[in-house]
Amino acid sequence: MVTAEKGAAEWLAVAKDVADKLAVDAAERDRANETPYAEVRLLKEAGLVTLLGPPEHGGGGQSWDTAYRVIREVARGDGSIGQLLGYHYLWAWAARLVATEAQIAAVEELYTSENYLFGGAVNPRDGDLAIVEDGDEIVYNGRKSFSTGSKVSDLTVLEGVLDGTEDHIFAIVPSAQEGIVFHDDWDNIGQRLTESGSVSITGVRVPWASAAGYVDKEFRPLTYNTLNVPAIQLVFANFYLGIAQGALETAAAYTRGHTRAWPYGGDNKESAAEEWYVLDAYGDLQAKLWAAEALVDKAGAAISRVLHAPREELTPQARGEIAVLIAAAKQRVIDTGLEIGTRVFEVTGARASASKVGLDRFWRNLRTHSLHDPVAYKRREVGAYTLLGELPEPTWYT
Repeated sequence: MVTAEKGAAEWLAVAKDVADKLAVDAAERDRANETPYAEVRLLKEAGLVTLLGPPEHGGGGQSWDTAYRVIREVARGDGSIGQLLGYHYLWAWAARLVATEAQIAAVEELYTSENYLFGGAVNPRDGDLAIVEDGDEIVYNGRKSFSTGSKVSDLTVLEGVLDGTEDHIFAIVPSAQEGIVFHDDWDNIGQRLTESGSVSITGVRVPWASAAGYVDKEFRPLTYNTLNVPAIQLVFANFYLGIAQGALETAAAYTRGHTRAWPYGGDNKESAAEEWYVLDAYGDLQAKLWAAEALVDKAGAAISRVLHAPREELTPQARGEIAVLIAAAKQRVIDTGLEIGTRVFEVTGARASASKVGLDRFWRNLRTHSLHDPVAYKRREVGAYTLLGELPEPTWYT
């Protein structure tokens, strides 16, 4: 277990070691499509699950700026596991986003001391879970078509609407209970090990005292509460970036070790790594990737500052400007990553398309998750800000 005294650079070294281990058999595990118990155990044993947790309970006490880079590094080795870790960080921070000070302390002590992994059943495109009040408890019922983390999670974040009101209530509950049934129906072409299938919630009871942010059954909103969406959108951008980095690194290793030079071009070379069009392509893709990384890092530094600042200080203007920057970073990473995922085959050759090489998984992973919400709307947000000075209004996706 890594100690809490480690700094950001040392945590990134830990993440790199984890990524290198994941990369060894990533293609085989992708094809097997089995529940990633061993992979989650690796994250826990490395101390990465409690990276943001309080040091007094054994956590790393690190910033979001570091957490984003850790997500990216892990995704370089395996995009699915990078997503699981990124979603965990967001849901572990959910208490800070909306809960009371006492609730925050209790949740952070619990997950940090127990080394618990979070999942979440909060897909906004489905109908909200229904909540009814029963004395000192509230009871959740319903179904969600996506629940990333499912069987590998220890805790699940629920969200629903209280019957007869428009009040949304978040709560954190144990994942292993009779009232939560994960349906094991995630069978998409990419991000196959994220345990993102559907879930049924039946009669899950939560004390009113654990309703996040509620005091005497009333919620007092802050602009800070709305940071959940920009924060997770940048989680997306970082594991997309890690996937793209993994694709380029894997392709380069294949080109160096296996790709044969083309003997019919009139400017024949001894190796593919000497061919001008191969060097041109890698130079173009690397430059684009570095540019995307710089924008993602800029966004990470900006949101990290406000995530760790007093909650009452965040203004709608500052929140909106950060959301626009993250929208720009996300669209740039998607475009660059998909281009890399396609063009790497041009510089590795026909034999690189073999299933055993697994080079296709990078494009499949990025293509699958980047459909989470239409990137065209991210471009529109940036355009409206640039042309009209408009800030995106907080919604479930902005």
